[in-house]
Amino acid sequence: MTSSALRGLKETFRSRANSNYRVWAAGSLVSNIGTWMQRIAQDWLVLTELTHNNASAVGIVMSLQFVPQLLLLPWSGWAADRFDRRKFLLFTQGGLGVLALAQGLLVVCGVVQLWHVYVLAFLFGCVAALDMPARQAFVSDLVGEVDVANAVGLNSTSFNAARMVGPALAGGVIAAVGTGWVFVLNGVSFAAVMGSLWLLNVAAIRPFKRAGRKIGGLGEGFAYVWKRKDLLAALAMAFLICTFGLNFPIFISTMSVRTFHAGASVYGVSVSIMAIGSLLGALLAAARKRPTMVHLLIGAGVFGIASLVAAAAPVYLVFAAALMLIGLAAQTFTTSCNGLLQLSTAPDVRGRVLSIYLAVALGGTPLGAPLVGWVADVLGPRWALGVGAASGIAAAVIAACYLARRRQHALASATPGP
Repeated sequence: MTSSALRGLKETFRSRANSNYRVWAAGSLVSNIGTWMQRIAQDWLVLTELTHNNASAVGIVMSLQFVPQLLLLPWSGWAADRFDRRKFLLFTQGGLGVLALAQGLLVVCGVVQLWHVYVLAFLFGCVAALDMPARQAFVSDLVGEVDVANAVGLNSTSFNAARMVGPALAGGVIAAVGTGWVFVLNGVSFAAVMGSLWLLNVAAIRPFKRAGRKIGGLGEGFAYVWKRKDLLAALAMAFLICTFGLNFPIFISTMSVRTFHAGASVYGVSVSIMAIGSLLGALLAAARKRPTMVHLLIGAGVFGIASLVAAAAPVYLVFAAALMLIGLAAQTFTTSCNGLLQLSTAPDVRGRVLSIYLAVALGGTPLGAPLVGWVADVLGPRWALGVGAASGIAAAVIAACYLARRRQHALASATPGP
């Protein structure tokens, strides 16, 4: 390996020089594998064990998991800016682990019903809504402003490395011992991330300016975003792609079961294949110094085109290849969007801006998932993927329009007056 390649590799993984980040990343990787295992098990449980291939039911579960992002928006960002984030994450991660174990016991004991899954999905979503802004902002506490973009990219790398392992492992566990044990394993996996939080060197964690005791301040976050055309464009793109495009549990499960007549193992492998592309996208994001609107444009455009190819795939191998490209493009977009928001917002409002982003990105799922599930049920899985393709193309148009207007403004400012 050449010296330039070594320097590039070192630059890509530079956040790992931080001992606190290494400990946090190790625990997160284990937990992420468990989380991906649960996602596959939950979709499979609803689609094939509690219903007869009902994609709408999968969409309802997704909606119940993500609607708390909107319901708890006034509190989630404030909590991330108000409390000690390490201690707060110990509380939220523990709650997520308990809920996973509860669902696993219901399935293992053979008493689970669809409404149980609905209730637990909603509770899981409530805890996750509080957890996500704090977890996203905690990255800057660990590595500092200079390495935020790199750490965000490496977090995504870990998340997608877990997506390569978790779904395939879940498919094997389901086939071997049943769906319920996947939930149990995920519940146990949260011990890893909680352990990593306990092992951190607290003195090395960077302090931040805390929000006031009064719950609220969300208006400050909205006012901050409203003044920034770049943030508005990024949030609009995130709403389109995340609401109508990132419904992978519906797309992949229905295409696997209905179109290609495959079982749980192939479904899990399909998700893992997409994760290969996502992992590559995350590594590329980690290597970049700073994400820009151009990266969002490329990610959205390629996502739309790849989704069209997947929708029209005549055989499974073409579908699988398109999934890899979809994963790369989706990860390029989401990681760049996250990094852009973190690097271009003031630290004292970062938690609230991230909560708005998460509400836009994940809170749109209650609208998009049932709609996409209905399209899959009525018109077929290929048409549902077409909806996702349209969202990527529309988002790319928004980015192109923003860049064109910014260029026009720059040219007008550079033109000397009469």
